[in-house]
Amino acid sequence: MVKIAGSKKLKRQMAPLFWGITRKDKRFVVTVKPGSHGRNSSIPSAVFLRDTLKIVNTIREAKFAIYGGKVTVDGIKRKSLHHGIGLMDVIELDGLNEIYRLVPKNGTLLKPIIIDSAEKSKKLVQVKSKTTIKNGKTQIGFHDGRSLIDDTKISVGDVCVLQIPEQKILDVIKLEKGVRALITRGVNAGKIGTVNEIKEGTFILPKRVDIKLEDRQIEIQANLIMPVGKDKPVVGIE
Repeated sequence: MVKIAGSKKLKRQMAPLFWGITRKDKRFVVTVKPGSHGRNSSIPSAVFLRDTLKIVNTIREAKFAIYGGKVTVDGIKRKSLHHGIGLMDVIELDGLNEIYRLVPKNGTLLKPIIIDSAEKSKKLVQVKSKTTIKNGKTQIGFHDGRSLIDDTKISVGDVCVLQIPEQKILDVIKLEKGVRALITRGVNAGKIGTVNEIKEGTFILPKRVDIKLEDRQIEIQANLIMPVGKDKPVVGIE
Protein backbone atom coordinates (compact mmCIF):
# COMPACT_ATOMS: atom_id res chain seq x y z
CA MET A 1 0.00 0.00 0.00
CA VAL A 2 1.04 3.61 -0.53
CA LYS A 3 2.47 5.38 2.51
CA ILE A 4 0.33 8.37 3.44
CA ALA A 5 1.64 11.75 4.74
CA GLY A 6 5.22 10.74 5.43
CA SER A 7 6.92 9.25 8.47
CA LYS A 8 5.43 9.30 11.97
CA LYS A 9 8.83 9.60 13.63
CA LEU A 10 11.85 11.86 13.49
CA LYS A 11 15.47 11.36 14.48
CA ARG A 12 15.88 12.90 17.90
CA GLN A 13 18.96 14.87 16.85
CA MET A 14 16.93 16.56 14.09
CA ALA A 15 14.11 17.76 16.35
CA PRO A 16 13.79 21.53 16.93
CA LEU A 17 15.38 22.75 20.19
CA PHE A 18 12.16 24.38 21.43
CA TRP A 19 10.56 20.93 21.78
CA GLY A 20 12.63 20.56 24.95
CA ILE A 21 13.50 16.89 24.41
CA THR A 22 16.65 15.21 25.70
CA ARG A 23 19.20 14.43 22.99
CA LYS A 24 20.90 11.33 24.42
CA ASP A 25 17.95 8.99 24.62
CA LYS A 26 16.09 6.76 22.18
CA ARG A 27 16.98 7.35 18.55
CA PHE A 28 13.56 8.47 17.33
CA VAL A 29 10.85 10.80 18.60
CA VAL A 30 7.22 11.42 17.59
CA THR A 31 6.96 14.09 14.89
CA VAL A 32 4.33 16.53 13.61
CA LYS A 33 2.01 15.36 10.83
CA PRO A 34 0.80 17.80 8.15
CA GLY A 35 -1.90 20.07 9.52
CA SER A 36 -2.40 23.51 11.00
CA HIS A 37 1.27 24.28 11.72
CA GLY A 38 4.53 23.16 10.12
CA ARG A 39 6.99 20.78 11.83
CA ASN A 40 9.53 23.52 12.43
CA SER A 41 6.99 25.84 14.04
CA SER A 42 4.97 23.51 16.27
CA ILE A 43 5.21 20.79 18.92
CA PRO A 44 3.55 17.35 18.59
CA SER A 45 0.84 16.76 21.21
CA ALA A 46 2.67 13.77 22.72
CA VAL A 47 5.95 15.68 23.03
CA PHE A 48 4.10 18.67 24.48
CA LEU A 49 2.70 16.55 27.32
CA ARG A 50 5.87 14.55 28.00
CA ASP A 51 8.76 16.93 27.37
CA THR A 52 7.38 20.48 27.39
CA LEU A 53 4.92 20.32 30.30
CA LYS A 54 6.40 17.14 31.82
CA ILE A 55 3.02 15.99 33.12
CA VAL A 56 3.48 12.44 31.79
CA ASN A 57 6.60 10.31 31.84
CA THR A 58 6.26 8.13 28.75
CA ILE A 59 4.67 8.10 25.31
CA ARG A 60 2.35 5.36 26.55
CA GLU A 61 0.94 7.74 29.19
CA ALA A 62 0.65 10.46 26.56
CA LYS A 63 -1.33 8.07 24.31
CA PHE A 64 -3.73 7.30 27.17
CA ALA A 65 -4.40 11.01 27.72
CA ILE A 66 -4.67 11.98 24.05
CA TYR A 67 -6.71 9.00 22.83
CA GLY A 68 -8.96 9.47 25.88
CA GLY A 69 -9.92 12.96 24.68
CA LYS A 70 -8.19 14.77 27.52
CA VAL A 71 -6.37 17.29 25.30
CA THR A 72 -8.28 20.24 23.84
CA VAL A 73 -6.63 22.66 21.40
CA ASP A 74 -8.50 25.84 20.44
CA GLY A 75 -11.72 24.40 21.84
CA ILE A 76 -11.53 21.13 19.86
CA LYS A 77 -10.48 17.77 21.30
CA ARG A 78 -7.44 16.45 19.44
CA LYS A 79 -6.86 12.69 19.50
CA SER A 80 -3.62 12.47 17.55
CA LEU A 81 -0.12 12.12 19.00
CA HIS A 82 1.14 14.01 15.97
CA HIS A 83 -1.13 17.05 16.03
CA GLY A 84 1.06 20.17 15.83
CA ILE A 85 0.50 22.76 18.59
CA GLY A 86 1.83 26.15 17.52
CA LEU A 87 1.88 29.92 17.95
CA MET A 88 -1.07 31.33 19.97
CA ASP A 89 -2.81 27.93 20.29
CA VAL A 90 -4.87 27.56 23.49
CA ILE A 91 -4.52 24.20 25.26
CA GLU A 92 -6.78 22.74 27.95
CA LEU A 93 -6.07 19.46 29.75
CA ASP A 94 -8.80 17.52 31.56
CA GLY A 95 -8.00 17.17 35.24
CA LEU A 96 -5.82 20.30 35.37
CA ASN A 97 -6.96 23.80 36.27
CA GLU A 98 -4.29 25.51 34.17
CA ILE A 99 -5.01 26.69 30.64
CA TYR A 100 -2.00 27.30 28.38
CA ARG A 101 -1.19 29.47 25.41
CA LEU A 102 1.93 28.91 23.30
CA VAL A 103 3.94 32.09 22.68
CA PRO A 104 7.55 33.05 21.86
CA LYS A 105 9.55 33.86 24.98
CA ASN A 106 13.15 34.78 25.83
CA GLY A 107 14.38 34.03 22.32
CA THR A 108 12.63 30.64 22.19
CA LEU A 109 10.11 30.06 19.41
CA LEU A 110 7.40 28.47 21.57
CA LYS A 111 6.83 28.38 25.32
CA PRO A 112 3.61 27.59 27.24
CA ILE A 113 2.25 30.29 29.55
CA ILE A 114 -0.73 30.01 31.89
CA ILE A 115 -3.70 32.25 31.00
CA ASP A 116 -6.98 33.19 32.68
CA SER A 117 -9.96 30.97 31.93
CA ALA A 118 -11.81 34.08 30.65
CA GLU A 119 -9.35 34.24 27.74
CA LYS A 120 -9.56 30.64 26.61
CA SER A 121 -12.13 31.48 23.92
CA LYS A 122 -9.94 34.22 22.39
CA LYS A 123 -7.03 33.65 20.03
CA LEU A 124 -4.83 35.97 17.99
CA VAL A 125 -4.45 34.85 14.38
CA GLN A 126 -2.38 36.70 11.79
CA VAL A 127 -3.57 37.17 8.22
CA LYS A 128 -1.20 35.45 5.79
CA SER A 129 -3.30 35.56 2.62
CA LYS A 130 -6.41 37.06 1.02
CA THR A 131 -8.10 35.49 -2.00
CA THR A 132 -11.14 36.53 -3.98
CA ILE A 133 -13.34 33.50 -4.62
CA LYS A 134 -16.68 32.80 -6.29
CA ASN A 135 -19.30 35.57 -6.17
CA GLY A 136 -16.66 38.14 -5.21
CA LYS A 137 -16.32 36.90 -1.65
CA THR A 138 -13.01 37.09 0.22
CA GLN A 139 -11.30 34.09 1.77
CA ILE A 140 -8.81 34.95 4.53
CA GLY A 141 -5.96 32.58 5.38
CA PHE A 142 -4.41 32.69 8.86
CA HIS A 143 -1.02 31.69 10.27
CA ASP A 144 -2.41 28.56 11.96
CA GLY A 145 -3.69 27.04 8.72
CA ARG A 146 -7.35 27.91 9.15
CA SER A 147 -9.29 29.95 6.60
CA LEU A 148 -12.46 31.99 6.82
CA ILE A 149 -14.83 33.58 4.32
CA ASP A 150 -15.54 37.04 5.68
CA ASP A 151 -16.12 40.59 4.39
CA THR A 152 -14.12 42.29 7.17
CA LYS A 153 -11.75 44.94 5.80
CA ILE A 154 -8.32 43.54 6.55
CA SER A 155 -4.83 43.36 5.08
CA VAL A 156 -2.07 40.76 5.07
CA GLY A 157 -0.05 41.22 8.27
CA ASP A 158 -3.02 42.36 10.36
CA VAL A 159 -4.21 40.27 13.30
CA CYS A 160 -7.73 39.12 14.12
CA VAL A 161 -8.99 38.45 17.62
CA LEU A 162 -10.85 35.22 16.91
CA GLN A 163 -13.51 33.57 19.04
CA ILE A 164 -12.76 29.86 19.20
CA PRO A 165 -13.94 27.30 18.30
CA GLU A 166 -16.72 29.23 16.51
CA GLN A 167 -14.20 31.11 14.31
CA LYS A 168 -15.91 34.47 14.71
CA ILE A 169 -13.86 37.65 14.24
CA LEU A 170 -14.26 39.82 17.35
CA ASP A 171 -11.78 42.57 16.50
CA VAL A 172 -8.99 43.51 14.08
CA ILE A 173 -5.54 44.81 15.09
CA LYS A 174 -4.02 46.66 12.14
CA LEU A 175 -0.31 46.56 11.37
CA GLU A 176 0.30 50.31 11.53
CA LYS A 177 2.44 52.96 13.17
CA GLY A 178 2.03 53.14 16.94
CA VAL A 179 0.70 49.61 17.43
CA ARG A 180 2.28 47.26 19.96
CA ALA A 181 3.82 44.24 18.27
CA LEU A 182 5.25 40.90 19.36
CA ILE A 183 8.42 39.56 17.75
CA THR A 184 7.68 35.93 16.90
CA ARG A 185 11.05 34.60 15.70
CA GLY A 186 14.78 35.23 15.99
CA VAL A 187 17.01 36.26 18.88
CA ASN A 188 14.44 38.85 20.00
CA ALA A 189 11.51 36.37 19.98
CA GLY A 190 9.05 37.16 22.76
CA LYS A 191 9.88 40.86 23.06
CA ILE A 192 7.11 43.43 22.63
CA GLY A 193 7.76 46.86 21.14
CA THR A 194 6.07 49.79 19.42
CA VAL A 195 6.02 50.10 15.64
CA ASN A 196 7.63 53.43 14.61
CA GLU A 197 7.69 53.05 10.84
CA ILE A 198 6.61 50.59 8.16
CA LYS A 199 8.82 50.38 5.07
CA GLU A 200 7.22 48.87 2.00
CA GLY A 201 9.10 46.09 0.24
CA THR A 202 10.92 46.35 -3.06
CA PHE A 203 11.92 43.84 -5.72
CA ILE A 204 15.01 43.01 -3.64
CA LEU A 205 14.04 43.80 -0.05
CA PRO A 206 11.03 42.42 1.85
CA LYS A 207 8.61 44.65 3.76
CA ARG A 208 10.33 45.91 6.93
CA VAL A 209 9.33 47.53 10.21
CA ASP A 210 11.19 49.83 12.58
CA ILE A 211 10.19 48.75 16.08
CA LYS A 212 11.20 50.35 19.38
CA LEU A 213 11.97 47.94 22.18
CA GLU A 214 12.64 48.98 25.78
CA ASP A 215 16.38 49.55 25.29
CA ARG A 216 16.83 50.08 21.56
CA GLN A 217 15.28 50.38 18.13
CA ILE A 218 15.66 47.69 15.48
CA GLU A 219 14.62 47.09 11.88
CA ILE A 220 13.01 43.72 11.28
CA GLN A 221 11.13 41.95 8.51
CA ALA A 222 7.38 42.51 8.79
CA ASN A 223 6.67 38.76 8.65
CA LEU A 224 8.55 38.32 11.95
CA ILE A 225 6.21 40.45 14.03
CA MET A 226 2.58 40.20 15.11
CA PRO A 227 0.45 43.22 16.14
CA VAL A 228 -1.08 42.54 19.57
CA GLY A 229 -2.84 45.75 20.63
CA LYS A 230 -2.86 49.55 20.66
CA ASP A 231 -1.50 50.31 24.14
CA LYS A 232 -1.06 46.78 25.49
CA PRO A 233 -1.71 43.20 24.33
CA VAL A 234 -5.43 42.44 24.11
CA VAL A 235 -4.84 38.95 25.53
CA GLY A 236 -2.23 37.54 27.92
CA ILE A 237 0.97 36.69 26.03
CA GLU A 238 3.63 37.22 28.72
